[in-house]
Amino acid sequence: MIDKGYINKTAAQSILGRWEARLKLPGLMLLIFTFAFIRDLRLLPFLVLAAALTYSFSGLSLKHLIKRMRMPGFFLVAIALILPFWSGQTILWQLGPLALRLEGLLALLVITVKFFSILILVIALFGTTTLPQMAIALRAIRIPWLITDLLLFTYRYIYQLLSDLNRMRIAARLRGFRANSFNAIKPLAFITGTMLVSSHNQSERVFQAMTLRGYGNTKQPLPIFSPIPADFILLAVYILLSALLILFQFII
Repeated sequence: MIDKGYINKTAAQSILGRWEARLKLPGLMLLIFTFAFIRDLRLLPFLVLAAALTYSFSGLSLKHLIKRMRMPGFFLVAIALILPFWSGQTILWQLGPLALRLEGLLALLVITVKFFSILILVIALFGTTTLPQMAIALRAIRIPWLITDLLLFTYRYIYQLLSDLNRMRIAARLRGFRANSFNAIKPLAFITGTMLVSSHNQSERVFQAMTLRGYGNTKQPLPIFSPIPADFILLAVYILLSALLILFQFII
């Protein structure tokens, strides 16, 4: 099984990759919430610029960005097919009952820019931070250790379950099973039930093994927090940027 919990070397050596996760998470999350707060159309170019600069600090490629954006983009396409023809009163173009409205177009512009800007920040955050580092950062901002451990276990065993499912599919196919017919519903239901029971039994075994080793009986200390001055400078830059965007939102 391929371990998905690590980032590539280029991202790890980038500015964001070297940024202490316990400062990077609040810094980027603050900017993400600031982007979500912005409503003024005149500030949208600054959102794009800030997101693009942040992504350039990640060491990730443009191909990686496009690949990660492909699936969420379908959600935006669905909005684009509805919102401009549904919201607003100023009609720019009409064909029978179908009317293109100015307010809907402007709302779509705001949603599109904010959606992609926030998504770029999220991709940069997770692309330069390993899952263990993310769990440590979450615990540092007082997220209960049980939730962070559940996050780690869930992420770990998703790939285990996918591997088990792939083996079951291969075994069923070798026995002549075809999933493209109506008669395949019952075998698929059996496979799903088997996977649920198997995953439940495995979770019980893992929990019992960890309990026997003392898991949950002692407080789990965080690794030593040893940031460098550059980490605090980056955090200050993102706090200042967020404050300026919010300030301009009110005074412009």
